[in-house]
Amino acid sequence: MRERITAVSFTERGARLAERICAALGGAHTEAHGDRAFSLEAWTRDAFVSGDALLFVGAAGIAVRAIAPYVKSKAEDPAVLCVDELGRFVIPLLSGHLGGANALARRVADVTGGTAVITTATDLNGAFAVDLWAVRQDMAVLQPERIKTVSSAILRGESIRVTCPWPIGGAAPAQVCLSAHGDVAVDVRPLGGEALQLVPRILTLGIGCRRGTSGEELETVFRRFCAERRIVPKAIAAAASIDRKRDETGLLTFCERHGWPVTFYTADALAAVKGAFSASAFVASTVGVDNVCERAAVLAGGELFEKNTRRTASPSRWRCARRSWIGAGERGEAVRRGHGPGR
Repeated sequence: MRERITAVSFTERGARLAERICAALGGAHTEAHGDRAFSLEAWTRDAFVSGDALLFVGAAGIAVRAIAPYVKSKAEDPAVLCVDELGRFVIPLLSGHLGGANALARRVADVTGGTAVITTATDLNGAFAVDLWAVRQDMAVLQPERIKTVSSAILRGESIRVTCPWPIGGAAPAQVCLSAHGDVAVDVRPLGGEALQLVPRILTLGIGCRRGTSGEELETVFRRFCAERRIVPKAIAAAASIDRKRDETGLLTFCERHGWPVTFYTADALAAVKGAFSASAFVASTVGVDNVCERAAVLAGGELFEKNTRRTASPSRWRCARRSWIGAGERGEAVRRGHGPGR
């Protein structure tokens, strides 16, 4: 979910309002009126790629027609909103929960003094929204098409079951109960079945690679690594390596493609990490520390997620570390989850 706004306006009054909103909430504004070279199609395409929240200051019909060619799914689409040029009504059009459009509409309305026009059924009924819960807990939604099944059950007054391998404390929201077999399953491992799976983004990927390894090579080996270790790629939130890899174009491109921040450590910092790690005399003679991927993962992420297995003739080495997961329930009560399974 991105909160930076990319706004477009079509009148002078709309431009003044857009500038006011962007100044208050952060963002960039493009004035379409009077600019013959302006292309709304190109602006919308570029804005979708950026992932920022799109704000159309003008008629809802303009926004709907502009975004239509680029809409993919609620798991991928950015927040899209429109507001009239007087600021009276702010309407989230797309990605109300996962993209944060509903919450942003309320913030925009606070700036304009208008009304956020929320049409999402769970919001209107004050009911538990599983996709909004996922956003607040920093979890990826693997099957967004199943959200409606869970939400429909809630709106019918039924209870839903949630299964999670981590111990959970705190009161569950109304109509939500914990169960060994759930309608919603929380895990970083790929699961089968019909449950809606939510994946906590709690893993850090430690990477050691040969100099000159391309982003494509890293991507291929990464996919194989996740399949062999049974890790959902979306569970990874960040990457880490040794500072000698700071200028590796392939590594940087690979991490940027996944949206991961990457932290680089000196050999001395990695060597100082406590723990039992695989050791390589060759690696030590090359970079000054006996293991990069495991030590970097632990230093950046917490504790090793899984035991090392066989080595392969690969241009890269990978390990995952996990952090403890602490969140809050739907009503703000403390919910603490331990490290969970994975050893």
